[in-house]
Amino acid sequence: MKQNIYDHPLFFEQYAALRNTGITYNDFIEQPAMKSALPVLEGLRILDLGCGTGQFATYCIENGASSVTGVDISSNMIEQANRENKHERIEYINMPIEDLELPPGQFDLIVSSLAVHYIENYDGFVEKASGLLRQEGSFILSTEHPIVTARREMNNWIHDEAGNRLHWALDDYQEEGIREQHWYIDGVIKYHRTLSTLINTLIAHGLVLEKVIEPQSIPAGLELMPGLSNERRKPSFILLKSGKK
Repeated sequence: MKQNIYDHPLFFEQYAALRNTGITYNDFIEQPAMKSALPVLEGLRILDLGCGTGQFATYCIENGASSVTGVDISSNMIEQANRENKHERIEYINMPIEDLELPPGQFDLIVSSLAVHYIENYDGFVEKASGLLRQEGSFILSTEHPIVTARREMNNWIHDEAGNRLHWALDDYQEEGIREQHWYIDGVIKYHRTLSTLINTLIAHGLVLEKVIEPQSIPAGLELMPGLSNERRKPSFILLKSGKK
């Protein structure tokens, strides 16, 4: 199933309003971690799988990338990308990642930020990325951490009677597959995978694991969103960097 929640009017309206604040988990946790894992971008041909509104594509161009191809299933995202992050060296493609067909071995760097947990066929996703990557190229993906997606209820903090967070519950970890939650709208589908599946699938498709990051907030985030201190108790995201040798 190819899910496109970002073209749901209510979802996109509320999501866009959140992102426009600049005070989000993306801004203070995931994107700083992604940028910390990047190689020198000068002259690189980059593919962004799940490019959203193109902010990262613009960042890459500003840091010397030769070209960026951004792919996203959401027409809302691509329309905003073309309005706000248009550049002669950026190409945006509006289609599901699963349907992307490009000549093999043409990218020096492939990135994917927080898209994998929406994709049913992770094996096919990694196979596609590996095939599009040149030898010695890098593949960096981030996704919701398996301890976040594991529990079927996806409501994991355990509270005391006063509402204080006691601990993070973990259950159903080995039961991979669909998880459903309410996030602005009902019926948002995510896919839980164990850490071993996330890593071993990379290895199975000829990629060499180079770095694992379980990021915490940058200091500015803790000042503006004090609740991010809970990231010291459990990670929300995991980032995997691999290379094609």
